[in-house]
Amino acid sequence: MSWRVPGRRTRERLVVIGNGPAGMRAVEEVLARAPDRYDITIFGAEPRHAYNRILLSAVLSGERSASDIVTHPQSWHEERGVALIAGDPVVALDRAARTITTASGLVMSYDKLLLATGSKPVMLAVPGLTLPGVTAFRDMDDVERKIAAAENGDRAVVIGGGLLGLEAAWGLKQRGMRVTVIHRTSVLMERQLDATAAALLQRDLAARGIDFVTNAQTEEIIGSDKAEGIRLADGGKIAADLVVMAIGTRPNIDLALAAGLDINRGILVGDDLGTSDPLIYAVGECVEHNGRIFGLVAPLWEQAKICAARLAGDCRAAYQPPPLYTSLKITGIDVFSAGSIAAADDADDLVTLSDTALGVYRKLVLRGDVLVGCVLYGDVRDGPWYVELIQNKINTAPWREHLIFGRSAAEMVADASPPAAAVAA
Repeated sequence: MSWRVPGRRTRERLVVIGNGPAGMRAVEEVLARAPDRYDITIFGAEPRHAYNRILLSAVLSGERSASDIVTHPQSWHEERGVALIAGDPVVALDRAARTITTASGLVMSYDKLLLATGSKPVMLAVPGLTLPGVTAFRDMDDVERKIAAAENGDRAVVIGGGLLGLEAAWGLKQRGMRVTVIHRTSVLMERQLDATAAALLQRDLAARGIDFVTNAQTEEIIGSDKAEGIRLADGGKIAADLVVMAIGTRPNIDLALAAGLDINRGILVGDDLGTSDPLIYAVGECVEHNGRIFGLVAPLWEQAKICAARLAGDCRAAYQPPPLYTSLKITGIDVFSAGSIAAADDADDLVTLSDTALGVYRKLVLRGDVLVGCVLYGDVRDGPWYVELIQNKINTAPWREHLIFGRSAAEMVADASPPAAAVAA
């Protein structure tokens, strides 16, 4: 089946593959910059309107409903004349013919194509992986499976003590399950936290009823007709009605690879977010830019902005990744990190403040008088300010000794208030 618009077309056709956050933000930016330039059609693999994946953990915990996190309902599409074809994934891309083909056989031509295919969860290749009761934590279907499991069972194992794993564990705990987190190292969220902050986080989560087994490797998911637990490399076994894999993601490059686009770990893009085909752009977790892949919100939003500018005709727009920052979404536990969390060499300085009894910890990483990273636990109010300092490479020399105490302390320095760029809201 071929999709054709009757009559003469005066607009270019922009086809977007993927209705996740990055793809939809790019569409919003295109509409804001060039509202009359494109007829836009979006293809989504899931049979749903776009939703905020960042809030999946809130749906799992019961703080939000699925409808609460929908970002682009049907009315949004109708008001803007943007077509959405959901639940019919694109399975082929013919660059020579400038067409895409969906699983149902729909064929559509394009003038410009935007790939926003996201990422796939990494699943451990262990026996029992395909048993019912084993799931990832990536989309709404995964969340619905977890909620159903929580209604029918009382024990869960989460494999992975990173950001997503801990949010999954907390959500399941809020649903009334007994939860054990298995992590391969001794440091939770090791990409975002140092050992001190991770120890505080583990202590506080354990006090809330979550069990931890660290320095552990899963060897097998036990069960015959469904998951009944896991076996560790040291021979230990943990019973579970639900096993959640949350060990990471990798860019979804299948379509781009089959179409012959340049790829490495992700779809290779330049500063213009363009691929090796001049008619095809890419944004989001599927891309690789200057050797880096991305999974956090800030760089994806910036990608969408720059890509849309290019699609709107701005030939000067260029992507520069902003500082990466992370916060954990668990009620009552505040964690924030940004930039480099460890010294790169002996030239970097580490400044720390710690009160473990109160559950407060701060670490700043300074390169000369420029802040390059921070880890905050307990009191994270200054996190956005520190990110601004990192991003703008502010010289903190006049008030460097007060930096660890936060923005208010720095502003109170008598004869050397921070420059306006550093203290702007």
